[in-house]
Amino acid sequence: MKLEVVNIQGQKTGREVDLPDDIFGIEPNDHAVYLAVKQYRANQRQGTHKAKERNEVTGSTRKLKRQKGTGTARFGDIKNPLFRGGGRVFGPRPRNYSIRLNKKVRRLARKSVLSAKAASGEILVVEDFSFEAPRTREFVNILNNLELSGKKFVLVTSDFEKEVYLSSRNLKQCRVMRAGDLNTYDIMNTHTLVLSEGAVEKIKNTFAN
Repeated sequence: MKLEVVNIQGQKTGREVDLPDDIFGIEPNDHAVYLAVKQYRANQRQGTHKAKERNEVTGSTRKLKRQKGTGTARFGDIKNPLFRGGGRVFGPRPRNYSIRLNKKVRRLARKSVLSAKAASGEILVVEDFSFEAPRTREFVNILNNLELSGKKFVLVTSDFEKEVYLSSRNLKQCRVMRAGDLNTYDIMNTHTLVLSEGAVEKIKNTFAN
């Protein structure tokens, strides 16, 4: 598949980039995509939740009333989970939610979503650009030229472009990331995938190894 390269003014440059069929033209594997998204979202969980159980609540251990002869249920101390301020039964504890996924499955998932984006025409290739200093207004002008204003998109660069990142971080619908950090969830969770020319080559080299 070949796509035309546009400049930051939204005009065609007359150049084309070749998107390999083994990366952008495979039959999507839905289950691999599901596993990759599940792993990504699980790994985002902090797992710092914690509730005090009976042995962790501050309070007296004195038995509130005698065991038998009261006509009601037996009670222990004031830290009983049935009482207000008592401990919680089987409360949440800090834990690690991250899951592991084979490298080949993660790679298949990324190829699947890249192929789906290419098939639906939601990939745009733009020439490499950068700023001398962070300028959000200039970045917004580029978005208007590329007809991306109001759309949710991910701009993929070949390497970390600090000025481009700083120019875009105040925009709600925009995200800038390196080609090496591209993941299945971010590709799916966007309307348009904007690739720089350098990012295309980076993706080719990544999947070629």
